[in-house]
Amino acid sequence: MCALLWYPAENSAHQRAEQQFIHRHPPRSNAPLPPYFRLDPDAALAGLGAATDTEAFAEIARACSRGRDDLASRGLEGDGTRKLRMFSTWEITRYLIPVAQGHFRRVLKQNPDLPQGLSETPGGAKWFTLEEVLRLKAHFGQEGSKAKEYLPYRPKGLPAKICAVANFKGGVGKTSTAAHLAMSAALDGYKVLVIDLDSQGSMTSIFGGRVQDEWQTVFPLLARHYAQYLRADNQRRLDRGDPPQPLDETLSDALDITAKDLIQPTHWPNIDLIGAQLNLYWAEFQMPVWRMQGRGWKLWDALTDTLAADGVLGDYDVVFVDTPPALGYLTINGLAAADILLVPLGASFLEFDSTGRFFDMLHTTFHSIEEGENIAARALGRDETRFEWDAVRAVITRYDGAQQAELSALMQAYLGPTLSPHRQGITALIGQAGEQVQGIYEADYRDFNRETYVRGRETFDATYAAFKQLLIGAWHRDRQTSAAAE
Repeated sequence: MCALLWYPAENSAHQRAEQQFIHRHPPRSNAPLPPYFRLDPDAALAGLGAATDTEAFAEIARACSRGRDDLASRGLEGDGTRKLRMFSTWEITRYLIPVAQGHFRRVLKQNPDLPQGLSETPGGAKWFTLEEVLRLKAHFGQEGSKAKEYLPYRPKGLPAKICAVANFKGGVGKTSTAAHLAMSAALDGYKVLVIDLDSQGSMTSIFGGRVQDEWQTVFPLLARHYAQYLRADNQRRLDRGDPPQPLDETLSDALDITAKDLIQPTHWPNIDLIGAQLNLYWAEFQMPVWRMQGRGWKLWDALTDTLAADGVLGDYDVVFVDTPPALGYLTINGLAAADILLVPLGASFLEFDSTGRFFDMLHTTFHSIEEGENIAARALGRDETRFEWDAVRAVITRYDGAQQAELSALMQAYLGPTLSPHRQGITALIGQAGEQVQGIYEADYRDFNRETYVRGRETFDATYAAFKQLLIGAWHRDRQTSAAAE
């Protein structure tokens, strides 16, 4: 008989003594016994409930959907849409336009054609919409002091930069980081496109996107890319006298869809979205089927090529791509399209270990693609395929300096410049904003202690500053390369 089994009717003297002790000293509600300590089989059976079948999953999903809709609706207007809050003079002059409040007011008084803001009380603080703030930034950029930078750096003639945020470990702050970077860039004055490649659609929810099915996601862009390849390949088949492969209804329909058909505005005036929903996951199964049918199709270039062909990179300044927590075909497309790759991770052994494996998989995946493509390229005397990113950085998120300083320092020692020296901390503001289904930049500072608000946004401001340094450096390098080639 196994000594670890517990038989209530046959207690030993030691067990009886323990029971008497527990009876005299019952456990406090806030200090429960370990879960393996005296569990009564009858009580366990009573709490077990009925067995779960497949249909129960549907009911659980419906319950989650109702709860999600309830939470999401708390940030919506009466017509079911989101509306971005207004910004006060204090906030504008502290964070968005580098001028003193007194000078800001004088400029408004001298230029009555500029937005004048609204006051909630007579003589109270003035509040402005972000559209108005952007107009004011443009005015200061043209008329203000030449010693100050009112408008963000953006070299003319160069395409938008694409930043992918990726890691195949969930819960590392990937979507939150991408969303707050997009909001920061918008506050900075950039025109931003957010592309959600995660079929969970969390980024889409943050920006209030409405996506009915996969035809409102990137799926038709991927299908169009393959359809265009298949159509060209069929022409080559006909030229050889071979029968063409059929172009099914899905591929035929996709040929008529462009990226601009999928882009939807958000409640941020300078952030647009290509959203995601559950059916997007179908692409993970469909893309390898297309690849089997068309061995020459470069599936990893599908997103890159369609965005470029549709003029998207000329319409925006920065594109943020939120990838699924897996290294599948959607993630590969997002990474291949990216100029800058950010990899969020927590300062823990397991996340450090997992992220190392993620980078190992990135190497294996892209090296395999390069090798496969370049065998034929060398034989035909063509340019070889070579993936390259302007910058790749790991970013520590959810950082607790009191608990994680030593481990994060060790991670920095091993990763060196690949690990951003900035640690994205977690504060009360981040938690409260998350409960209200909004980013911290969407939170009204009047709902918090002002010092709490200032500390809370500092960590994301610093995250954006680190990203912007990469962005500006990459653009500046491109400009120098372009100038040298002329």
